[in-house]
Amino acid sequence: MIIQLCQCDLHITDDIKLLAVMRVKKLILLKEQKMIFNSITAKQIYLIFLMSLLLTACGRSKRVDVSNIDVNVKIERFDHDLDAMRTKPMMSQAILMEKKYGIFYQDYIERVMQYGTVRDTAYFKTLREMFGGQGYKDLKHDVDSVYPNMDKQNEELTDAFRHIKYYFPQKKIPKVYAYISGFQLQTPIGDGYIAIGLDEFLGADSRFYPALKETLPHYITRRFTPDYIAPRVVEVIAREDMFPPNEQDKSLLSKMVYNGKILYFMDRILPDVADSVKIGYTAKQIKWCNDFKSQIWGYFLQENLLYETDYEKIQKYIGEAPFTPGLGEKNDAAPRLALWTGWQIVKQYMDKHPEVTLPQLMAEKDAQKILNESKYRPK
Repeated sequence: MIIQLCQCDLHITDDIKLLAVMRVKKLILLKEQKMIFNSITAKQIYLIFLMSLLLTACGRSKRVDVSNIDVNVKIERFDHDLDAMRTKPMMSQAILMEKKYGIFYQDYIERVMQYGTVRDTAYFKTLREMFGGQGYKDLKHDVDSVYPNMDKQNEELTDAFRHIKYYFPQKKIPKVYAYISGFQLQTPIGDGYIAIGLDEFLGADSRFYPALKETLPHYITRRFTPDYIAPRVVEVIAREDMFPPNEQDKSLLSKMVYNGKILYFMDRILPDVADSVKIGYTAKQIKWCNDFKSQIWGYFLQENLLYETDYEKIQKYIGEAPFTPGLGEKNDAAPRLALWTGWQIVKQYMDKHPEVTLPQLMAEKDAQKILNESKYRPK
């Protein structure tokens, strides 16, 4: 009996051992399953996070659909209508010009060409002298040769203005006029209009530009090509109409970020335009900036330039020039490095803040906040 009991106990003990082993195995299995579940969950979370970043990046770079926005640009040929004053009765044609072009006709006579006032027909004499000069005839010939029509520019500006309307629905789109500026003003903007001086977009090899090198050196006139029309129009609208600079912001950092915002605005409005055209660099200058971005940033920090307000000290980093003195070798440093650096800061800020809209960015006045939250540390 004892043996039986013992055998029973042994059986019970064996059963208990078996159950214990099974429980241990089950616990091990559950633990393994939990670990696998946790591992899969972590991977899934990581993948979801990664996908969200990729989708955000795609959202930033993807073209928005503006095809249904009711904007269609037709550039009016002021230059052709003005030339009609050469052959038609000048008084009647002047009345038609004032009616068709409004304030721009007055601005052209009084401010661009400075021929007098439209309230006094004495300027007719100056116009006749202009029409009779060989310089006018040669310039008109070349303008008409390069621009027999404005179809390409109409298409480019239509797309650009539709993008502006997409992001800023309340923005009133200006009328666009093409004119011959006499090399005075490339893209003047006024009350309800923006004008394009076609004689300053004839192509880098125009026969007229070498004679202007004292006031318009080659590093500027090389950008006087048709491809620059839409970018310059958009830039002028941004700088002088929609987002004029605050004259109280005098530090280099504030100017960096302001210009970076303008260039980022151009990124969104002109998604198909090359960076080199937007900022006016050569391909070589763009490459130099990308190759030396950490050194550029390090230079600004080392020289304590970010909060410098002395215009004489900072203008060489923001103004037009063939190169930036003091950096690079053999004068190969790109010009306007503060603009380029500000652009990178703003792009990085927007990459880190996908919730910020373009209007919100342009309304943000705190340059220090944008720098801090961009965490700009180029390597």
